[in-house]
Amino acid sequence: MGKKETIVVWFSCGAASAVAAKLTVDKYGKTHNVLIVNNPIKEEDPDNIRFKNDVEKWIGQEIIEAKNKDYPNASIVEIFEKRKYMSGVAGAPCTMLLKKEARYQFELTHEIDWHVLGFTVDEMHRHERFVKGERANTIPVLIDAGYTKTMCFDELVMAGIKLPAMYDNYENANCPGCVKATSPTYWNTVRRVHPEVFESRAEQSDRLGV
Repeated sequence: MGKKETIVVWFSCGAASAVAAKLTVDKYGKTHNVLIVNNPIKEEDPDNIRFKNDVEKWIGQEIIEAKNKDYPNASIVEIFEKRKYMSGVAGAPCTMLLKKEARYQFELTHEIDWHVLGFTVDEMHRHERFVKGERANTIPVLIDAGYTKTMCFDELVMAGIKLPAMYDNYENANCPGCVKATSPTYWNTVRRVHPEVFESRAEQSDRLGV
């Protein structure tokens, strides 16, 4: 019998990637080597860690971390400071360095046959863009199973897992004060719910002139 193929599920501490991890382990756990990998961010809400621990118990498997070796603190504030840049038309440097680059470095030290991300049927365009621009060897487990984002929320609630606290006020579990956000409604919410984060982002952007 040949060596088992390796599937890596990229877990973001969001609801969809949690359900993607569960479906992948249930479907492929016996036939493949399944790794659940998270790119931690220092400035994420602390409740994301609680959620990660709950998901580990649910899927019965450890979630391992992958960091960019050049940024061991995994801090977005540190990256903005070093890069003198926060966000623009090409996205944000924190996504590039703490998510993508951390993933690329992990790929250099692990043989990965397949990738799984938390793209739901409402995000078909994101899946197609990822397949076209990043990795064609991607298994769309949530899309194949017909999962919407709302269905992922329901699945976690049925499993007795409390959603990350970020979902109480925001649409995802990204860092509060995500610099990719352009909506005034979003930033008004940050100012109300995370006033210290709002002040920090405003101070840093003014000081850096970005």
